[in-house]
Amino acid sequence: MPEARSRPAWAEVDLDAVRHNTAALAAVAAPAALCAVVKADGYGHGAVPVARAALEAGATWLAVAVVEEGEALRRAGISAPILLLAEPPAEVMAEALAQRLTPTLYTVEGVEAAAKAAVHGRPTTPVHLKVDTGMHRVGATPDDLVDVARAAEDAHGLGVEGLWTHLAAAEEPGEDGFTIEQLRRFEDARDRLAAAGIHPDLLHAANSAGTIAHPAARYDMVRCGISVYGYCPGQALDARVDLRPAMSLKARVSFVKALGAGERVSYGLRYALPGPGDLATVPLGYDDGVRRRLAVEGADVLIGGRRRPMAGTVTMDQFLVDCGPSSGVAPGDEVVLIGRQGDHQITADHWAGLLDTISYEIVCGIGSRVPRVYVGGGIEAGQRAEQPPLEEM
Repeated sequence: MPEARSRPAWAEVDLDAVRHNTAALAAVAAPAALCAVVKADGYGHGAVPVARAALEAGATWLAVAVVEEGEALRRAGISAPILLLAEPPAEVMAEALAQRLTPTLYTVEGVEAAAKAAVHGRPTTPVHLKVDTGMHRVGATPDDLVDVARAAEDAHGLGVEGLWTHLAAAEEPGEDGFTIEQLRRFEDARDRLAAAGIHPDLLHAANSAGTIAHPAARYDMVRCGISVYGYCPGQALDARVDLRPAMSLKARVSFVKALGAGERVSYGLRYALPGPGDLATVPLGYDDGVRRRLAVEGADVLIGGRRRPMAGTVTMDQFLVDCGPSSGVAPGDEVVLIGRQGDHQITADHWAGLLDTISYEIVCGIGSRVPRVYVGGGIEAGQRAEQPPLEEM
């Protein structure tokens, strides 16, 4: 990845923050088990180091979206149970079971594919069934669930270990009634299975919001995603658990020039300097997750312990900062886009507010060409443990 070596920009991931968040969530959820969701490369933080840190701090399960994500964890030597959050296509079911991934199933066809892929002579392959209680994304309907469960129980080599659902609005204060209704439907589904003689050992419904705000949703296990990375899924939940953002996005100033009042800068010439001042170039752009709209919406960055405004259109690889007159800003100075510098902090939630989105999209959107630098112990072999000096970038 030449870009990672040749420009001073990086995402710093604090694994101690991941451990802290995991331990805090495990304490809230207890006695339910904690499943750390590390799909999408650990929400952009790095799935393997995050998974290890979460397991060290009390998580006992991991969850991913696709088979390839689970395979990467297994290749890294992680042996904990890994739940696939969607039913794998038939053509990759054998790979999933060979990697000891626990498939989610919600169709008879999926059960048949899993049974065909199960290795005879090995211990029974555990599967989890998903029932749709109102999210309407994937999952067996309550009416179809028993048929799917019976097919799994009757299949050679499979055993129904878990039953789960996904909450659609647990983070919405005005939708508590819908969450309660989803849990009622989930328990009705459990009772239908029990009437058919099927008793899964693990019931789980709570995502991050359900874990924090809905004790009745915790059952035997909770599945926490964004909260592991230090963000609550809704502002109304912020005060209920102590979470620490794990990712900072940083760079170093690559170029500085002094310009006169009224000079217009970047594509479209949409920003004019209000007075004479220093213009700093920062080597990150929209391909790296720094959205074009941020400058338009008045986003700041931190340089020298001060907030300084983005100036003009964010481009693919770079953006500009208006540092004001006689700023003293020089090439090599640290720039914090997300994170803390001095007395100031900028969070993914702040960016999300400017862009009318959610923190999930911000952290997942930090591009793959931005190297991840791990601090806080448990550093991956071959990855930098400290902020890289300019000459190394």
